[in-house]
Amino acid sequence: MKLTPLFNGIIYIFLGLLFTYFAIENVQEGNWGFFTYLLIILATFDIGSGIKMILFHFKLKKIQNQKK
Repeated sequence: MKLTPLFNGIIYIFLGLLFTYFAIENVQEGNWGFFTYLLIILATFDIGSGIKMILFHFKLKKIQNQKK
């Protein structure tokens, strides 16, 4: 199976949402420690990378359709 940027982008966004959920759960327990900040940073990078990959997928499809 060939992994497309769209699939990778969806996986990255899912992981970002999962890290966000874990960070929220950690804060609700009253812990604003290093691990919480690490989860927030990872979620930010994953969601940002996911959005960039999804946009790249559509840009790539547009370029491929113009060549036909």
